[in-house]
Amino acid sequence: MSDSPPRLLSEEQHLLAGCLAQDRQAQFRLYQQYKTAMFSSALRILGDRALAQDALQEAFVDVFQGLSGFRQQSTLGAWIKIIVVRRALLTLRREQRMEVYDQERHPEPLVAWHDNLTGEALDKAIGELPAGYRAVFCLVEVEGYGHGEVAEMLGIAEGTSKSQLYHAKRLLQRKLQYLYQ
Repeated sequence: MSDSPPRLLSEEQHLLAGCLAQDRQAQFRLYQQYKTAMFSSALRILGDRALAQDALQEAFVDVFQGLSGFRQQSTLGAWIKIIVVRRALLTLRREQRMEVYDQERHPEPLVAWHDNLTGEALDKAIGELPAGYRAVFCLVEVEGYGHGEVAEMLGIAEGTSKSQLYHAKRLLQRKLQYLYQ
């Protein structure tokens, strides 16, 4: 028998254990802890608050139903984020909001980023991107996924992901130049 004190469970492990035991308070705490960051991820992909809220709710249903399968190979937050991103992408497909970029609809000239660019202006410009561009831009540039992972998530070729990102960045530059004229 060891004389060392018993190892205390980390807060994440304690929360996980409570959720697995169907403790409603633990489930509520888990939701409260992650809802804001996860909503932001869904909103960046979907560009619509109501759709993002729906995707978030559906994702947390998926989280609670699949929690017993969480293998703790990453943090709980990282695991939840994957579920939220996938749910947002499913919502995007379901809403059939993928648009093809039409250069005639966006004839503004290409320019460099403005020195006084604010986060609010950037969020607004990202939100105005066609859904497919926005999804790829957010997954690669904001969430940090690689093009291979994005291609797999969206069911597209890796080259298509790269092309979508390239065009998203060009369109963002045009939109931001227009905002700062």
